Amino acid sequence: MQKTYIFGHKKPDTDSTTSCIALSYLKNQLGENTEPRVLGSLNKETSFALSYFHVDEPAYLNDVKLQIKDINYHKGFMVKDTAPIYDGYQYMIKEGLTGIPIVDDKKKFIGLVTIKDLSRMLISDGINELQTSYDNIVHVLNGEEITRFDEEIVGQIIVAAYRSTTFIHTVNLDPEKILIVGDRHSVIEYAVESGIQLIIIAGNGEIKEKHLNIARKNKVNIIRTPYDTFHISKLISLANYMKTMVRSFNPTKFEQTDYIDDILEINDKLKHTNYPIVNRRNECLGLFKITDLSEKRPKKVILVDHNETAQSVDGIEEAQILEIIDHHNLGSITTSLPINFRNMAVGSTCTIVYQLFLEKKVKIPKEIAGMMLSGILSDTLILKSPTATEKDRIAVSDLSKIAEVDYEEYGLEMLKAGTSLEGMTKENVIYNDFKVYNANGKSFGIGQFFTMNFIDIEKEINQYVQVLDEIAEANQYELVALYVTDIIKNGSYVIFNQKAKNLLETAYELENIEQGNYFDGCVSRKKHIVPILMEVF
Repeated sequence: MQKTYIFGHKKPDTDSTTSCIALSYLKNQLGENTEPRVLGSLNKETSFALSYFHVDEPAYLNDVKLQIKDINYHKGFMVKDTAPIYDGYQYMIKEGLTGIPIVDDKKKFIGLVTIKDLSRMLISDGINELQTSYDNIVHVLNGEEITRFDEEIVGQIIVAAYRSTTFIHTVNLDPEKILIVGDRHSVIEYAVESGIQLIIIAGNGEIKEKHLNIARKNKVNIIRTPYDTFHISKLISLANYMKTMVRSFNPTKFEQTDYIDDILEINDKLKHTNYPIVNRRNECLGLFKITDLSEKRPKKVILVDHNETAQSVDGIEEAQILEIIDHHNLGSITTSLPINFRNMAVGSTCTIVYQLFLEKKVKIPKEIAGMMLSGILSDTLILKSPTATEKDRIAVSDLSKIAEVDYEEYGLEMLKAGTSLEGMTKENVIYNDFKVYNANGKSFGIGQFFTMNFIDIEKEINQYVQVLDEIAEANQYELVALYVTDIIKNGSYVIFNQKAKNLLETAYELENIEQGNYFDGCVSRKKHIVPILMEVF
């Protein structure tokens, strides 16, 4: 069963992380194969929650772009370097291939042989040299072993086409020669006495005992075949090792983790039809044909706590979205097929996941209850946010009992852990919980950071403005703002890039907004911040 990845938005917060963990547990209990993932580093608040309930941090998911491993390529399609050309050719014909990877005994990739290479060899170049094994020759010529002294056969091919006397007087035989001959006993005698490498006797011809004795004495290999001389001459070159056909020992090859769009870009220049697939140890895994793209298996994903393309994983448009669980306004993500979309006006995605546990009648373990409880308390500011609903309160009451904690004490401890500035850069604070939005063809980013003491940020406010200016310039954002939410005062201070001053003045109907302006009661990005800015855009 193909694995399904469940993840929240980029710059993961506690709700997005804990909801993907809880939902993955639920799906797996129902017999599905899922894995929770995160799209970035966890903030201190989320790390505290996971540590408190002894839950492992989900692995990082870089992207869901199509990779070679998502394509039904020709796995295991390869030929050993010591196989005869004849077998390699037959294999390509049988499988409808125009090329085949060549590997050694340990499946290390050596090179690629194509039908074009074979055609050029047979039609244009021709081969009068043999480099192969005794067994290969017997196999290709349907031969019979008469004498064998060498496992490897290397030499120049000669056909006894002249009269016997002419051949004996004009053709020099030595241990590096390979002779194709019929039942011409004088030529055979000359050959065994010369101590040549190999004699191939055509038409199941007779060989005299005295010639066999000389052959044994001079260690001459002899193979007999039912084929005639003409047939042997056509086939003998196909007994050569496949590795003798390798023309390029460093052709373009790809790894299973390479992206399809990168491969297509390269293929636009090369125009090849086949590419070997290897792993990092250069072990061959098979062959990728461009036509294999018709049998792709996109990565399966379930999104939680977001439904905006800009907030999701890279390559989301190449994935198969199975489901979305969210509590935000509808965003820009579209799908080619109908999906399950659970969107509820509640304070946390974890509240929706909790409802799913109830609907599916799945028992909630303590640590999973702790995850969902943490997500709800984080997004609703311990149920004090205006986004908190009755469903959130019921979920918190039930989950805190299963998790065996006082939700107010635990929630305050968790939020405190997330407000510490120790070891954090200005970028860390801004991106701690950061989301990008699109409206009317323009983009803006909103970061939110919870604190119990704004003074530590206020004394470095000019440095924050400088960083926000740089972020806006680098990403072409119309607005980048950091809302510093004071948990105790139940309001937020806003710091923004300087070019967005007029925009914020319009949004809040102020004549002159200053850096660090305080808005009482402004605690929810979803209800108090984004709708106002969307209206302006």
